[in-house]
Amino acid sequence: MCGKELENHIRVMFGIPLSSTTTMEQHVFEANLRNSIACHQRYLECTEKVRKGGGDSAIARHTQRNKKLLVRERLRLLLDQEEYLELSPFAGLGLPYGDIPSAGCVTGIGKINSLWCVFIANDATVKGGTAYPITVKKQLRAQEVAIQNRLPCVYLVDSGGAFLPLQSEIFPDKNQGGRTFYNEAIMSAMKIPQVAVVCGSCTAGGAYIPTMAEEAVIVHRIGTIFLGGPPLVKAATGEEVSPEDLGGARLHAEVSGCVDHFAALEMEAFDYTRNIISTLNFELPEEETLSVAAPLHDVEELKGLAPRDYSHSLDVRLILSRLTDGSKFQEFKARYGTTLVTGFAKIEGHQVGIVANNGELLYEAALKGCHFVQLCDQRDIPLIFLQNTAPSPALTLSSAQADSHTNRLKAQGSMMSAVACASTPKITVVIGGCHGADSYAMCGRAFDPNFLFLWPNARVSLLAPGCSGALAGEDVEATTINEKLEEESSAFFSSGRLWDDGVILPQDTRKVLGHCLKIIKQQEYQLSTERRRSPVLRI
Repeated sequence: MCGKELENHIRVMFGIPLSSTTTMEQHVFEANLRNSIACHQRYLECTEKVRKGGGDSAIARHTQRNKKLLVRERLRLLLDQEEYLELSPFAGLGLPYGDIPSAGCVTGIGKINSLWCVFIANDATVKGGTAYPITVKKQLRAQEVAIQNRLPCVYLVDSGGAFLPLQSEIFPDKNQGGRTFYNEAIMSAMKIPQVAVVCGSCTAGGAYIPTMAEEAVIVHRIGTIFLGGPPLVKAATGEEVSPEDLGGARLHAEVSGCVDHFAALEMEAFDYTRNIISTLNFELPEEETLSVAAPLHDVEELKGLAPRDYSHSLDVRLILSRLTDGSKFQEFKARYGTTLVTGFAKIEGHQVGIVANNGELLYEAALKGCHFVQLCDQRDIPLIFLQNTAPSPALTLSSAQADSHTNRLKAQGSMMSAVACASTPKITVVIGGCHGADSYAMCGRAFDPNFLFLWPNARVSLLAPGCSGALAGEDVEATTINEKLEEESSAFFSSGRLWDDGVILPQDTRKVLGHCLKIIKQQEYQLSTERRRSPVLRI
């Protein structure tokens, strides 16, 4: 394809008049595309590392010696279909204490007997199922998703307890290990159902997960529950006892009552679990095959629209036209505060309000954003935030700029308040930069969106790489800070530390948003939602 033909192709692809695309836009698109290809390669490498779990020898020990199924095999037996929304699969990669693939557990949302459920499934091939600080953080985030969206929660427990050398980062604080059990009690009181499947070891604190769940299933000769295992008993008393006698399936199903269902095999345990889910008090509507108009433009073209950096951002409406049904978008206040795009659209048949950065979040843009967020909250319309904020704060070099920035701060404060207090569901996708205070107004992680995802090209940091010179002062210090920003702002660095719900490919965004909107909507079908005064207790 010659240069002119390529230019015309890109003009048509952008869905805008042929006369309005410039050679510069073509150059930006191609630079973004090259960057997206490199980011996609990194994405594939991380995916491969995660899929291997603890490695070949750990997998052989798990399946051959211990006769247990792998975590993803368990999910295939539990869920209606193999496709599910996995949360934070890259969590645990690149941490100071080493790689913990998938943080040692697979979490996500999938359908069980047609009902969307959160699952938290330990992967015992990773460090023997030992819980690291990142493991606890990931489990707590999955529980938070269940609470916020009122989703039933299924725990597939196969864990050896906490990693003791890092106990100070696991045990004592509010949002550490004990919060798991606090959440279980609160969820039960909120009438959010919880089921535990004991398909491995439940040692120490992990023993409370099945005993605090409303129903529990245990697998014979595989599942065990005890506060201290056989080695600890021998060390403390000198007595030798088998895991089965100390805390096996027969003991807890027939004597202690800590579990409710005895399964001879893992496959039977997942049949029990599916049957339990079928008894929950939800009245789901008949499945309707709605005719949903696909975008008019190829979603694969989002690879060239994902900005390599802030200066490579094209009009965000080009992205919207590849996400919305029929590429339709009813813009709100189109001529005012033009550096923020707001408006209504449908995604996979769901009505949404969209708030998308299209430049700096200036005074007028923030006022518009505040108005629009409150409008969607008034109408109970879910909000989608597409975040690509300025790489650094504006400098104040004159009294006139000081006045302007003061007004801007007040308007952004108003928008932050509107976003924080909006009760309607919120989903954030970082399509470019997540920098500074502007990211809070665009519903960053601190503002509690129901879900937050990153594109692989995204950058998450107070300042973008390359912007530290004007603020740091000395060249040596600026260089050091810039190197740190370059490493720590990567989407994969962010996701490894669970600052998000996962890195998603641009071309998958519409599908992921559609799943999230369906998941959020399910709470409308639960027949009993009034909070109890106390959780279900085993007495």
